[in-house]
Amino acid sequence: MAAEEGARSPTRMLAEGHLRVATGGGAPADGGIAVRHLPHHHASKREGAGGKNEQYNLEDVDSVPSKMSNKLVNGNNKVPATLDDYKRLLVPVIEEYFSTGDVELAASELRSLGSDQFHSYFIKKLISMAMDRHDKEKEMASILLSALYADLLGSSKMSEGFMMLLESTEDLSVDIPDAIDVLSVFVARAVVDEILPPVFLTRARALLPEFSKGIEVLQVAEKSYLSAPHHAELVERKWGGSTHFTVEEAKRRIQDILKEYIESGDIDEAFRCIRELGLPFFHHEVVKRALTLSMENLSSQPLILKLLKESTAGCLISSNQMSKGFCRLAESIDDLSLDIPSAKILFDKLVLTATSEGWLDASFTTSSAPNEDMRNASGEKIKHFKEESGHIIQEYFLSDDVPELIISLQELSAPEYNPIFLKKLITLAMDRKNREKEMASALLSSLSLELFSTDDIMKGFILLLQSAEDTALDIVDAPSELALFLARAVIDEVLIPLNLDEIGNRLRPNSSGSQTVQMARALLAARHSGERILRCWGGGTGWAVEDAKDKIAKLLEEYNTGGDLGEACQCIRDLGMPFFNHEVVKKALVMAMEKENEARILALLQECFGEGLITINQMTLGFTRVKEGLDDLILDIPNAQEKFGAYVDLATERGWLLPPFA
Repeated sequence: MAAEEGARSPTRMLAEGHLRVATGGGAPADGGIAVRHLPHHHASKREGAGGKNEQYNLEDVDSVPSKMSNKLVNGNNKVPATLDDYKRLLVPVIEEYFSTGDVELAASELRSLGSDQFHSYFIKKLISMAMDRHDKEKEMASILLSALYADLLGSSKMSEGFMMLLESTEDLSVDIPDAIDVLSVFVARAVVDEILPPVFLTRARALLPEFSKGIEVLQVAEKSYLSAPHHAELVERKWGGSTHFTVEEAKRRIQDILKEYIESGDIDEAFRCIRELGLPFFHHEVVKRALTLSMENLSSQPLILKLLKESTAGCLISSNQMSKGFCRLAESIDDLSLDIPSAKILFDKLVLTATSEGWLDASFTTSSAPNEDMRNASGEKIKHFKEESGHIIQEYFLSDDVPELIISLQELSAPEYNPIFLKKLITLAMDRKNREKEMASALLSSLSLELFSTDDIMKGFILLLQSAEDTALDIVDAPSELALFLARAVIDEVLIPLNLDEIGNRLRPNSSGSQTVQMARALLAARHSGERILRCWGGGTGWAVEDAKDKIAKLLEEYNTGGDLGEACQCIRDLGMPFFNHEVVKKALVMAMEKENEARILALLQECFGEGLITINQMTLGFTRVKEGLDDLILDIPNAQEKFGAYVDLATERGWLLPPFA
């Protein structure tokens, strides 16, 4: 499209601000849920709803600037670098939603695409696909838009998406005879659900050609639907009636269910009623109200705790919804304290009980520390850390650059959240191919050297195992893959077998996580387990650890007796075990201490480092392992301490080692 034409495009005018759209009032009180929203329940959020990407004009997104393309890193194997890629990736997301009705999954898939600047195309594609289907899909499309509004879809993007539909009404009418009427219902429904402001109709009419079909859509929406008596109910029931409630109705029903449960003690009936609500993405409200009731009426606390604990064990309420419910109550604890003076103390006790019994993610304790004034700030810090960690990990999967990842992680300056990073790393890897799983294990081996303590790694695996049931909902073979990650950590000496016992002791008996630990033990106990686990994702060339050590010793001996430097590097490369190159460094240093021609050995290390064959992390790990074994080496090599000091000085001078080691 020519620049002049783009400047006259109604959609472009909308993007540039010539068509101003009201953004609503306060922040959404209840997150994005698939219900008809009431007044002032929407906000113009900065994050996930436009934000800085909205500076890009809609007509410019067909060819994304290269810098932006490089940043489009997401959880899928394919990165939508162009609008065509994005459109192609959208179709299966929408098809799957129409098939499953899973709002949370659709939101997650859309979020993983990461291309905020294309969200208006998502709106257009969703509605255009629904228009050519049954009433069920039309209703589902409206529900999804309402659910995503202010969370992923900003006010301006929503208006742009509908504007694009109005502009293409002529084309839609070719394939869909009643396109004008159907689209008018979508517009009216968006106004009723308050994801489009009523003034949108007036301003859109001013931008469309006078006799266009888009104008007809606006006229039908206004006269036939929005001006009719009881128009809200008429519009909501147009496609057979919705089984979803308004936000206030949903809250009232949840309150009634909980009160009836406290009176009767019938937990099965309570579960049935919660299920029948059909709002799994709103279960955080169940958690919040249940906890509030338990603080208002202490005698009901045992029943409430039983309900929440068993709902998690039975996968009725996901760990994510459980944590969200606790977080929402934590955010309003100061207001609650006006009615319940001991609310803060009671809440901390509830958090302690929930985390100790394993039905609340242990990472929540970080944001529920005794310092109540810091509670919200801490929660925001965790949220920011998780978002940044996701970007860092995605970049690592693309670049395979361990040193760069470590630098990025250090720049976050949040070592207390190392367990959360580990959980994020393995969770993302499990949902990708074997290459990324192998990379995750190799990275874990590198991180165990410099940044992560054994305690960090144990806590990270505990977080993973505590949420194993939820993970299994998205990744069918999650338990077996988690067991492989655990076993691989032992083989790579990131953990020791005794750590598995410590991890198991901190999990609920007979839980999915506990069973996963048992699977890991069984894998390690099998014959030739080291070899099988080491190549479980196709990593390496299949050498057992001892065989690999033997190969390394032989290639170093051959090189030291007159072998070619380039050939030695190629042999190391052919081993195909970059995560085990610290063994090359260790054996090379010991050999340099024992032999007279140490300069030749050190030249090999320099060449390997210069080529990037041995990373700074593997180099530092190798030096660390020699340092740890110096007491034994001195028995055979009396001047081992002196020589090692000289090697460290040389390595520091040449930049082989991470600064903390030097």
